[in-house]
Amino acid sequence: MSGSSERTEGPGRLQVVVADDQAAVREPLAAVLGLAEDIEVVAAAADGGEVLAAVAAGPVDVVLMDLRMPVMDGIETTRRLTEEHPEVAVVVLTTFADDESILGALGAGARGYLTKNAGRQDITRAIRAAGAGQSVLDREVQDRLLATARAKAAAPAPSDTAGQPLPDDLTPREREVLALIGQGLSNRGIAEKLFISEATVKTHINNLFAKTHIRDRADAVRRAIAAGLA
Repeated sequence: MSGSSERTEGPGRLQVVVADDQAAVREPLAAVLGLAEDIEVVAAAADGGEVLAAVAAGPVDVVLMDLRMPVMDGIETTRRLTEEHPEVAVVVLTTFADDESILGALGAGARGYLTKNAGRQDITRAIRAAGAGQSVLDREVQDRLLATARAKAAAPAPSDTAGQPLPDDLTPREREVLALIGQGLSNRGIAEKLFISEATVKTHINNLFAKTHIRDRADAVRRAIAAGLA
C-alpha cells in the first residue's frame, strides 16, 4: 500500500494481514488500518488459503480474521496458524457472536474477538494488544462467555469439576493463575501480569490442573468462575 505523511517507516510497526471474503469490507478496512503509525497492512486476503500464504511469505505479527470465508474458514485457518505459526496472533472480526463461533475461534487459538460493530479505535487497540501477547474480547463477547460459563457452573454435568471446591493444597500463586485464566488471559498475558516467565506459568498451570482435575482451559474458566475468582 502507498505511504502517508502520518505514517512512520522502520522497525517496531506491527505487520498485519486483513482477511475478509468481501472486497467491500476488506479493502476499506485495510486502508483505514494502514493510516495508523504503528501498523502496516502487508496483505489483504479473501480466504484462509490466502492468509496462510501471506503468513508464510512473512513477516506477519497479527491476522485480522473474518470467520465465514470460502476455501478455508476463519476457525480452521486460526487453528492452522496456531499450529504452524504460533508467533502470529489472530484477532477475529466478524458479524457472528454466537457461542459456537466464539468458542470455536478461541478454542482454535484466537487471541481477540470483536464484532463488526467495533470502531476503528477498538480494532487498532485489539491488534496492538494481540501483538503484545494480550487478549481482547468485545464486551458483547465477554458477556456471552461469562453467561455461558456461569450457566454451566451452576448446573455442571456429573463428570464436571466446576461445582467442586478448590483443593486446600493449591498455592496462592496457583489460585492467582487460575483467576487470570478465568479472566481470559493467555499464558503470555499471565506471565506479563505476574512478571514471571511463560515456562513458569505453564508449570503452575500443569500443577493446578493436576490438583483440581481440570481437563482444559475452558474447564478452568468455569472452575474459576464457580470459585468466585473471575
